Amino acid sequence: MEGLEKVILCRDDDDYDALIKMLCICAWRKNVIIVVYAVVSNHCHAAVLAANQADAHAFGQEVKRVYSMWFSQRYGESGRLQKVDVKAISLDTDWYVRNALAYILRNALDNGCNVNEYPWSAYQAFFCSETKRGMAGRQVSTLTKREKRSLLHTGDPLSNVSWRLDVDGRLIPASFCDHEYLEQAFENDQAFFLKTLGGQNPAEMRQKLIESPRKMQVDSEFYKSVNDISQRWYQTDLADLSLERKTRLLPYLKRTMKTTPSQLARTMGLNREQVSTILGKK
Repeated sequence: MEGLEKVILCRDDDDYDALIKMLCICAWRKNVIIVVYAVVSNHCHAAVLAANQADAHAFGQEVKRVYSMWFSQRYGESGRLQKVDVKAISLDTDWYVRNALAYILRNALDNGCNVNEYPWSAYQAFFCSETKRGMAGRQVSTLTKREKRSLLHTGDPLSNVSWRLDVDGRLIPASFCDHEYLEQAFENDQAFFLKTLGGQNPAEMRQKLIESPRKMQVDSEFYKSVNDISQRWYQTDLADLSLERKTRLLPYLKRTMKTTPSQLARTMGLNREQVSTILGKK
């Protein structure tokens, strides 16, 4: 989720804290699991486990909706977050997963902070002791309705969550992030994790995760991007895909990339009517 045209999402510590809590609440509402997150002044990233692409996108839209309400109420600036862009991208290879997880944590550098000391990311949730994972702290499930309103800005019951708050009333990342998923992604090897984190090519990951999905590409660039996805999904070139596989690929491309039915038809070697039918449009 990114504030376009230099829209600042978080102006002070209360905004950062609120946005992280809203990530948790919206994940709970939309039945997705947060693996890792990072919030900086004008954007945030979260890697989640979801049953499907639509659920992941619904989570992102819910975060935008709920945080827009917070922002409007706090600053009296209604409509300010209309220029906030939300994208949900499927991480469909081991390489993509590991590099995206590392890239998210590296966003602390955007706020001029060390990755391992930044308070508004999930870094402290991983490769740590069980005590640090949240055995200490107050259980959110034991809060009164008034406390949930005050501390978490929600009226949701949250009676079945394992989240915990520290002494400052902030959520403890290890109590809600899926640390096992991330650690297994790096073969339970902290050195491998740190090496990937330190050896990131942030420009490449920004292009893959942020710029390509948001900007419409010319046909030649778009074809190359789709061909790369075809190679990842099916280990074959786009030109060799069956209609069945193209049918599976089209909705994903429509959700995750800025494109048009005409461009999709040209790229996939279909006519526009076929594309419209596959996408469920009349």
